[in-house]
Amino acid sequence: MLESKAIWKYTTTENQTEVLTDDTLDVSPTVKKLLQQRGITNTEDARKFLSPDLKNLHIPLQIDSIEKASERVHKAIDSNEKILVFGDYDADGVSSTTVLIKALHELGALCDYYIPNRFTEGYGPNESAFRRAAENGYSLIITVDTGIASVHEAFVAKQLGIDLIITDHHEPQKELPEAYAILHPKCSPDYPFQELAGVGVAFKFAQALLGYFPKHLLEFAAIGTIADLVPLVDENRILSFYGLHALTISKKPGIKALKRICKIEGNVSEEDVGFLIGPRINAVGRLQDADLAVKLLLTEDADLAQEIAEEIDAINEQRKKIVNDIVKEAELIVQSSDSHGVIIAAKEGWNEGVLGIVASKLVRKYDRPAIVLTIKPETGEVKGSARSIPAFDLFQNCMKIRDLFTHFGGHSQAAGMTFPLENMVHVQNKLDLFIQEELTEEDFKQEIMISAELALEDINEGLVSEIDKLAPFGMGNPKPIIQVKEIPSDARKIGSAKNHLKLQFKKEGFSLDGIAFGMGELYDHISPHTPLTIAGELGINEWNGNRKAQILIQDMKIEEWQLFDFRGKRKMEIKPVGNGKELIISNSVERIHNQIEQVSYNTSMEMVDEKDSLYLYDLPEKLESLTRIIQHVKPLNIYVFFHLEDSAYLSAFPSREEFVWFYALCRQRKVMDMKQELTKIMNHKGWNKDKIIFISNVFFELGFVKIENGIIEVQSNPIKKDLQDSKLYQERLEKAAIEKQLYYSNYQELKQWFTSCMDYLGSPKEEAINGL
Repeated sequence: MLESKAIWKYTTTENQTEVLTDDTLDVSPTVKKLLQQRGITNTEDARKFLSPDLKNLHIPLQIDSIEKASERVHKAIDSNEKILVFGDYDADGVSSTTVLIKALHELGALCDYYIPNRFTEGYGPNESAFRRAAENGYSLIITVDTGIASVHEAFVAKQLGIDLIITDHHEPQKELPEAYAILHPKCSPDYPFQELAGVGVAFKFAQALLGYFPKHLLEFAAIGTIADLVPLVDENRILSFYGLHALTISKKPGIKALKRICKIEGNVSEEDVGFLIGPRINAVGRLQDADLAVKLLLTEDADLAQEIAEEIDAINEQRKKIVNDIVKEAELIVQSSDSHGVIIAAKEGWNEGVLGIVASKLVRKYDRPAIVLTIKPETGEVKGSARSIPAFDLFQNCMKIRDLFTHFGGHSQAAGMTFPLENMVHVQNKLDLFIQEELTEEDFKQEIMISAELALEDINEGLVSEIDKLAPFGMGNPKPIIQVKEIPSDARKIGSAKNHLKLQFKKEGFSLDGIAFGMGELYDHISPHTPLTIAGELGINEWNGNRKAQILIQDMKIEEWQLFDFRGKRKMEIKPVGNGKELIISNSVERIHNQIEQVSYNTSMEMVDEKDSLYLYDLPEKLESLTRIIQHVKPLNIYVFFHLEDSAYLSAFPSREEFVWFYALCRQRKVMDMKQELTKIMNHKGWNKDKIIFISNVFFELGFVKIENGIIEVQSNPIKKDLQDSKLYQERLEKAAIEKQLYYSNYQELKQWFTSCMDYLGSPKEEAINGL
């Protein structure tokens, strides 16, 4: 058996009262099912989803206070007031800043932008920045992608005579800032969609300010929306869909330069934004001022754009190295500390700009929520980021202990925080208590949501193209995970380090290739002729002009016991899992593997526990001995390493007629000196020496002859016995039968025999091996 690394859950539509049954909708049953899983149960909604339309965007004026805010901005423009756009240092904040600055420039505003330094100012608006803005003559500040928690800063702005307009999308807390206007979907009960990214809110405000739909700003809306991991449904889906097209055909120097350093050609996808463009923009704000990223998106100079893009790429490479170094240090802290429900790792000198990435890596490795902090000895505080697992709402649980934090904000799965170093133990204890009260052991495992179970013949290039119509994929609209169960026709390790696994499935003219990155170690744990259940994303593999459907495997499992057949092969190395649930059966007194328990067939099984894996090195003297061991140990995987030097099965067993002939010869001669007669008999009958000795020993055991110093003498009047009464005869028969069953049988025959011994498989063990 092979246990999956994650918990597999299945997306169902059983509770829906409506189903998508319209035959005029030209999609396959699989895609209909995927649409239903997204709550789409009528043809009109399905058409809207499959063909996003800008006309279906909501009216910006439905956002509370947007008219008031627009009037204030236009008044500032008419009066030549200085306007400051106050942004954030991530990709959403950078793109939000770009959108609003471009709109204000178009309106002829006297404006500039300001993004706080992550290291010297921290997240969000701050009093010092507002005071400097006042000194520099700014009378209107507009925040983008930030500000909803800035109660104190809003008070300061009011004192300074600055009108503050807040545009944000983060979770509102109990007390809202007293600002001139707050533009926030979740603070607007009449706005139909509350999950806009920061750039989505900025885009809506830009539309209200300009008085027309700003199609030329869609590419920036796509960057912030996709990079910030908001649900890609409703308006976010439409903005991303058209924004990706805008990115594909963009003439803007900054975008073109970014695509060049990312090596993006052809249609820009959500994965290009999420894994290539977004991380590079984020890297700037993680290591230094994010102004450089805004400058790249705003510039109209192609040479300057290329220069900035290359600098940003270098910063991103530096960011990767810093992340890797901190991850290694954080893992050492985790491994050397007591086990906790929530991981907290803190160290002086860690770059706070990358701690969210580090936290994400720790969550993936340890399946625990993780808080990663840098210690600031000059203030006696710690500052950092947290990431969570799906079952634990980090935001809500941290809000229960809000008094322990100096600063805190975020979402259910991600948060940023600052608090006194002395509070770290209290935060640890409280969160451990919450997680212990809320979660079971199963909640800590990663989850995979299976969208559909398909047969090999269901998967083809056409289906992949249909599924792609559901893109762009992201939060709220995940890329479908498909389950396939089939016997691999081929499996091999690939890559320079042989750390990846390539599988091929074939059945009745249908085929499918599968690639499992980072799963090369599972190759040794996949037995032949055994159905393998895989889960992954479908795609197209294009090679030398040929296009073929393939599956990018995320997880796999085998739900039946496995036989690994290494009979007759020498020097086969055992690769133990090291979980203590492995057993070697060998008649040798020498240890075969120091890490694995080893016994012989004669060992009492009373002191041996149940095992997951059984390694058989020697044939048993009796099949019953092996059956008894299997039924006691209850293995889920059996490895056979049998090797024969002398085979009873291949040696011709004497027939009854041959026994009769030899005994008749003995009676005729009365006494035979085998030293003289052996060669003559061999030549006359064509027998080998072993056969003659075996026949002689059987007659000796039955009392028909005496043998002394090679002299055979017939016994007079022996007790009548059958050949079957000879123990030696029976042992030879049994040895040959064992060899035939266990050594010379084919794979399927051997597996069938083992299965007949496994009556415990009717109720398999609850615990299986993870990765074996």
